[in-house]
Amino acid sequence: MPRNFSRRRLLTTGAGVALGGAAAAVATDAQAATPVSASLTGVREETRSIDELYEAAIAEGGKLVLYQGGDVDGQAAGVRAAWAARFPKVPLTVAVDYSKYHDVRVDNQLATDTLVPDVVQLQTLQDFTRWKQEGKLLRYKPAGFSKVHKGFKDPDGAWTALMVIAFSFMYDIQAAGATAPRTPLDLLDERWKGAIASSYPNDDDAVLYLYSLYQQQYGWDWVAQFAAQQPQFARGTNTPGAAVNGGVKTIGVGGSGSTVSTSTTVKWVVPTGDHPFMAWGQRAAILKKAENPTAAKLYLNWVLSEERQLASFNGWSVRTDVTPNASLKPVWELPNAHVDGFPRFMEDRAAAERLRQTFSLYFGEVKGDPSPGWLGLHPGS
Repeated sequence: MPRNFSRRRLLTTGAGVALGGAAAAVATDAQAATPVSASLTGVREETRSIDELYEAAIAEGGKLVLYQGGDVDGQAAGVRAAWAARFPKVPLTVAVDYSKYHDVRVDNQLATDTLVPDVVQLQTLQDFTRWKQEGKLLRYKPAGFSKVHKGFKDPDGAWTALMVIAFSFMYDIQAAGATAPRTPLDLLDERWKGAIASSYPNDDDAVLYLYSLYQQQYGWDWVAQFAAQQPQFARGTNTPGAAVNGGVKTIGVGGSGSTVSTSTTVKWVVPTGDHPFMAWGQRAAILKKAENPTAAKLYLNWVLSEERQLASFNGWSVRTDVTPNASLKPVWELPNAHVDGFPRFMEDRAAAERLRQTFSLYFGEVKGDPSPGWLGLHPGS
């Protein structure tokens, strides 16, 4: 049985004194987070240090559950290890699944009073605007919120982007040789027929947006010619990189990567000029009914901290005052990254669905089990 189910039943059967104490603790927590000045929305930026929040999270109960959008459980290995090293007295549970499953999972848990996660960190950007409108998110501004790029945060503090993720294509440096692809147009070269792996654009919305940018720039003829290259499609945006790194394919399309990678075997491409790729700020929010709101605040402050932002794997930060790599412009200064386009794309679900089905006509229906496996209704409980 999910952890909150029994807890809420106990609360409703008569712990009046405990409820009063909890309310006082929440009030104290809110007061501690209040600096001298506030924004027009009334939500003020956190002033407590990471260590102060850590102690408060321990006192709260010392645990945290995160629902993280992703393709395989191993993608959470880094955050699990770094968190355990920094906050050993607050165990972190991370459930990794496709964002399109996590969001409806959260909806169902809220509807059945069985909520598991404290923090949701997802690619389905439209859910954060919807959940805000429905009053399901805790409005909170972690330290550094004022320095987050304006397109990467809700002005009322309902959600904050914690990291930049970008999708493009990549290639095996040795196998591609001197004529390696530099733009999506180069993917149509006949020498790459049968040598391309891609995640399904009709399965993942970010890949769908990437392919839509290719189609808008080069036309439907590009899509038809790309289909004629007989790409190997699979579920999970990790699969193009896995195919290239494993020597199965020379080129991978529809996966993330790093502009500052020191790899001598695989290059992830950021095209120049009008040739598109796509990037976005991965949003995170604290659910209003979270069992561990202080631990959730600790998480947001930690990931948004200068230390963690400087450790960005791809050289970009969501903060305007942090530059992980001096050789790179901020991602929002790259017009061909379309950072403003992806949130708009995600909001128009009818248009996205039409586009998804159109790409199915070119590439076929999605096949295969989801790469994270089947997590069920209450992972992390």
